Amino acid sequence: MARVTIISDAWVPQINGVVTTLVNTVKNLEIFGHSVTMIEPGRFSTWPCPTYPEIPLSRTSKREMARMIEDSRPDFALIAVEGPLGLAARRALVAAGIPFSSALFTRFHDYLWQRFRVPHGLTLRGLDWFHRPSGRILTPTASMQLMLQRRGLDQSRTWRPGIDRTRFKPARGPATGLVAGLPPPIHLYVGRLAVEKNIEAFLDLDLAGSKVLVGDGPLRGRLTEQYPGAVFLGYRTADEIAEICSASDVLVFPSRTDTFGHVMVEALACGLPVAAYPVQGPLDILTDPAVGAMDANLGLAIEKALRCSGEACTEFAGRTFSWDASTRDLLHHLVPANGPPAEAAVSAAAGRRSCDRTPSGHTSSEHRLSEHAAASSVTVA
Repeated sequence: MARVTIISDAWVPQINGVVTTLVNTVKNLEIFGHSVTMIEPGRFSTWPCPTYPEIPLSRTSKREMARMIEDSRPDFALIAVEGPLGLAARRALVAAGIPFSSALFTRFHDYLWQRFRVPHGLTLRGLDWFHRPSGRILTPTASMQLMLQRRGLDQSRTWRPGIDRTRFKPARGPATGLVAGLPPPIHLYVGRLAVEKNIEAFLDLDLAGSKVLVGDGPLRGRLTEQYPGAVFLGYRTADEIAEICSASDVLVFPSRTDTFGHVMVEALACGLPVAAYPVQGPLDILTDPAVGAMDANLGLAIEKALRCSGEACTEFAGRTFSWDASTRDLLHHLVPANGPPAEAAVSAAAGRRSCDRTPSGHTSSEHRLSEHAAASSVTVA
């Protein structure tokens, strides 16, 4: 079985789609018999991310990162996020000439434009630079893969997340008390309360019934004051979110910048239809008109989605999204750390452990990292 090393700036206790994907992927890799090493912020000193203090940014160096990767003796290395840890890992792996894979989960060009007015072209050139040495770039949607290919990154592949169907399913339970007694229909938003989520587009609508928001973020104070008629429930556990979804009538997904939008899949699995704009993310998920509606007029999309069948939503989610299938796709696409990039290389991992040894007893990837571990140790900021 293979040893997989994942380097990620996003990890528990953060709550977002990237962490959901990685946690479930690690769990399934281990079920399949593979061993996983996570190199994540909990192993480093950190400082809070500007405008997102709940997200820690790690202090590390190419030297330290090279040592950690070497100690994990990877058959496959995956850089999951383009943060300080991802940058240090990229530097270490490129310097050592070791093939690796990377993931692109976030449309940073949209986020940085909305937050700091950083031009799209500048951010996209930075992403091109970061991912170009990667043997395989994994992204959750076909539309994002197409965008990367149009930018000359032909090594991109789709790695679609799954859904925990033991947790996200139609249900009733104590958490429904959080929305009990609210006037129907209940219009639900789940996600960060942040500028890139375009939440005002939902809250400004004149809708009958109730508006419920689950999640937290830098906009909560202002939104709570500006929209006193909405119900803000803050962060909730996954089990609570599943039951709130089951008690609601429509999930409103107003974001225009999400790469995927994992909450849409979770809502569908609970039997909750989705209303969204016809943009990347919803276009990749809401491929059956029976499970939701997309329209440039969000109010009209909500009106259409309210007529969808909950049973159709649950059936669609169960048929389309699986962590088992997602993990198998990942294993199919990862490039081996010892040798040239090749799809479906996992079956060769055990053989490489015995034959890809240097005279010192290290694997060839370990040997190459050792050669470069003494290189620059400038702190990544």
